[in-house]
Amino acid sequence: MAHEGEIGARRAATGSAREGAARAGLTARGVIYVLVGLLALRIAFGDSGGRQADRGGALQEIATKPFGAVLLWALGVGLVGMALWRLSEAAFGSAGEDGGKAGKRLAAAGRCVFYAFVAYSVLAFAAGARGSGSGDRQSRDVTAKALGMPGGQWIVGAAGAGLVVAGVWIAARAVMRKYHKHLKLGEMSRRVRKAVDVTGVGGGAARGAVFAGAGVFAVRAAVKYQPDQAKGMDGTLRSFAGTPMGPWLLVCVAAGLVLFGVFSFAMARWRRV
Repeated sequence: MAHEGEIGARRAATGSAREGAARAGLTARGVIYVLVGLLALRIAFGDSGGRQADRGGALQEIATKPFGAVLLWALGVGLVGMALWRLSEAAFGSAGEDGGKAGKRLAAAGRCVFYAFVAYSVLAFAAGARGSGSGDRQSRDVTAKALGMPGGQWIVGAAGAGLVVAGVWIAARAVMRKYHKHLKLGEMSRRVRKAVDVTGVGGGAARGAVFAGAGVFAVRAAVKYQPDQAKGMDGTLRSFAGTPMGPWLLVCVAAGLVLFGVFSFAMARWRRV
């Protein structure tokens, strides 16, 4: 009996650590998206303060605030928690009936790698490594290297097409409210649930639009064999202002990214882990 009690206590502690890591990571993600969205709104109205509307710009914005260094470290630690949470999902499965399926675990592993990279970049920024360049420049550099490889055009084109598909998938799942299965809906009032749906649908659609837009530019870079055609988040967002709708499309997408940040906060509070 004592041995079973120790196992139960160990599982409870592991579950608490996993839940804490997930909620810290979702909160950190929310902070970044809110800041990126606000920076994009400032660009739409002609006052960006020289900031890029991407992760680097968001980190620079935090660094200028009181206790900015502390906030940057906290953000980095939160993103490490996100990576560890996804790693645990890859190893042990996620919450839900189908959480143990191979496809779910593989997707979790991919998210783990992505958030590990993001966490590293944030922690490096907090430690003073701030000369890595903008997201657009990094996208062009990576694209140029890929195009120089054998079959590089196909590689870049496939990656771009993958981003387009991912963007459409993200937006479609948001519109269909697929995130409901991950939320503790019973703990929400009717008004709160409606508010979460506004942020989930609007935020997910905007996030999907940015992914798809970046993918289109990557495909164009592959077709034209021109690395300069590739764009990061900042360049992709700015491109929305060049459509027939003018800056108002950028305003809509930027506001959507702010909503996605708020939705991440809601997920941090009510997500099943």
